[in-house]
Amino acid sequence: MSSTAQAPDSAAFCADLVRSHDFPRYVATLFVPAAERRALLALYAFNVEIVRVRDQVSQPLPGEIRLQWWTDMLSGQVHGSAEGNPVAAELLRAIRDYDLPVEPLSLLADEHQFDLYNDPMPTMAALEGYLAATSSALFGLAAQVLAPPSAAVEHLARHAGLAQGIVQVIANLPRDAAHRQLFVPQQVLANHDCNMEDVFVGKETPAVRAALEQLAAEAQQHLTTALSLLPDVPPSMRPAFLPLSQVRAELKRLSRAGRNPFALLPASRLRTLWTLWRASRSREFTK
Repeated sequence: MSSTAQAPDSAAFCADLVRSHDFPRYVATLFVPAAERRALLALYAFNVEIVRVRDQVSQPLPGEIRLQWWTDMLSGQVHGSAEGNPVAAELLRAIRDYDLPVEPLSLLADEHQFDLYNDPMPTMAALEGYLAATSSALFGLAAQVLAPPSAAVEHLARHAGLAQGIVQVIANLPRDAAHRQLFVPQQVLANHDCNMEDVFVGKETPAVRAALEQLAAEAQQHLTTALSLLPDVPPSMRPAFLPLSQVRAELKRLSRAGRNPFALLPASRLRTLWTLWRASRSREFTK
């Protein structure tokens, strides 16, 4: 491992970014050694930067340019400015120190181009492909910081990412619908004769509820599988999957009877801290 370190301010910048925009993952990093924590925060800060592009532009083209900068940086085509970007500097350090593959990071950025447009997600298979390249890839890369990769880890990361991603689709429905953006697959809506316009205007109907219940069942299936696979990976790697405890709690809240699917759930950092702390001490994540 290289002993060369970027300025501490870059590490602090990444920590602040993740704490502000991805609190469950930030909390999960508190349970790993300092060196690995810094690398995890670099990965998570990169993900935050990519995901935030959608909200920082008003037209797709500027968003594509921003995403292209990241893929160019990862391929070594950006010189000088990469070191001046604290997230890029920390990410390059993590890649070098932990021999992380660049291709999944580039694919993660490429896949988020979908976010820039209002094209609906067509099928469940398309959604799973999108989440495998984004959420699942991030779980896999984080796990690789903590222990050598393996087929068992890849299997766990895939199901963990699908569970987390589907839960986020359900939780983000109010925001997405307001922007006439649809991550709920058209195929799922069609299964329940659900009108897309009902979703866009925030109209709560039995068909909308049935479509979301199908998604929630898919998420629960992936979550159950992921949690059952935790014993197959080294204990040192399991902190990368601590956010699954938050996914489980979020899915339970989203599935409450009578909940308005177009009302954003209130966030609570204290509740998140408590959920992840309890998980960190449970046999599920430690034995």
